[in-house]
Amino acid sequence: MKKKVLSVLLVGAMTASMFAGCGNDGDKAAGADGANGGDAAPVTEESGDAADAEAAGNPVTLKTVSMFGGTDPNAEVYAAINDEFMAENSHVTIEDNSQTSDEEWKAAVNADFSVGNEPDVIQFFTDATADTIIATDKLVSVEEIRAEYPDYAKDTLDSALAAAANTDGVQRAVPTTGYWEGLFCNKDLFDQYDLELPTDWASLEKAITTFKENDIIPIACSLNNVPHYWIEFLMLYAAGPEEYTTVPETAPEGWIKGLEMFKTLRDMGAFPADTDTVDDAYVGQLFRDKKAAMQLDGSWYAGNIEDTENTVVIPFPGVPDQKAEAGSLVGGISSGFYITRKAWEDPDKRDAAVKFVMAHTSQEGVQRYWETTGAVSQAAVAVTPVDGATPFAQSIAEYTSNASVIVAPTDSRIGDAYKTLVAQIVKVSTGATTAEDAINEALGVMQ
Repeated sequence: MKKKVLSVLLVGAMTASMFAGCGNDGDKAAGADGANGGDAAPVTEESGDAADAEAAGNPVTLKTVSMFGGTDPNAEVYAAINDEFMAENSHVTIEDNSQTSDEEWKAAVNADFSVGNEPDVIQFFTDATADTIIATDKLVSVEEIRAEYPDYAKDTLDSALAAAANTDGVQRAVPTTGYWEGLFCNKDLFDQYDLELPTDWASLEKAITTFKENDIIPIACSLNNVPHYWIEFLMLYAAGPEEYTTVPETAPEGWIKGLEMFKTLRDMGAFPADTDTVDDAYVGQLFRDKKAAMQLDGSWYAGNIEDTENTVVIPFPGVPDQKAEAGSLVGGISSGFYITRKAWEDPDKRDAAVKFVMAHTSQEGVQRYWETTGAVSQAAVAVTPVDGATPFAQSIAEYTSNASVIVAPTDSRIGDAYKTLVAQIVKVSTGATTAEDAINEALGVMQ
């Protein structure tokens, strides 16, 4: 379902359109000012042996590994922060071995952990991909680190830390950026018909009705090809995060209520007349051509937006009697920086490892990562729009920074069964099958 693989390719194209008239000034400003004039390592509380080691000037060689290798646009920022860190901490030498996170690299990381050759700090996945190295018990939790360094991950949003928790629920990784899904709106169309951007079901219903009356397609969506984003938000808001993220045996009430909204929206005329036959690329063009007012999509779609002055991204407006909190966001933060127990238990390395992670995950550090990839990703901190940012970029920063909850999409939990559910959405929208039957058919694939 998700086009995460495209996001790295798309965000690079966003930089030119995001910062009107700025050229490369945004990245240059981040390099000069993003780390407080080179102070890449935030001041932290030092205690015990770690503080004594630094005071004595004991040389430290910190072995680090990240996923910012190859052609990743983050690689340049990562290297720059490393250089600044060593300049500020002259007793520390970083030996870095960052590579592209392909299957071969993942296998090598697992092998290193299994034989005791793990690095001191590693940026790695937080989802089930990390389960093998989590099982070695060689990664230190954020809670344990904060017991000695209260300012550790102090800039990281609580919602981002929670989203980056491992599959056992423990928070070990401190993230930088991830991906999001949200409602793209052609604000100029809303202005033309004197409509407020939708903030709840009532205002969404009013917008749909008004656009339909004026021959504007309210929502660009292919129910036949990519109804995924509507599945996610309708179920999340109807069911609430707890029920939405639970893998049930039979169709839950909230899931049913959410998918029943497809028929409600279709009966209102919210979708294109040919929504059952057109594909996602076609409806995306309808939105960009101003023939449709809204489109629910993800951060990977942002690179397609040309009118960055009149396009904005806003939170999902909601559904009647919703259980989710306003601002709940479907997205993911699937990687972060870990400190290994090898570094934590070494009095000469502990403080250096903590400061290293904080340099990369502080507000200043994440701001630089966020800017260099076009300012469209889900930042793990409250980012600040740069000078000259377009209304589109500003809206994304506001949306992602204010997310009340971040939850992963359904396909990350039920796998291929999700395809069965997607295939039933047209029938659900027409009443040819019930939402309950569609969900139970999909869940049956898992049994």
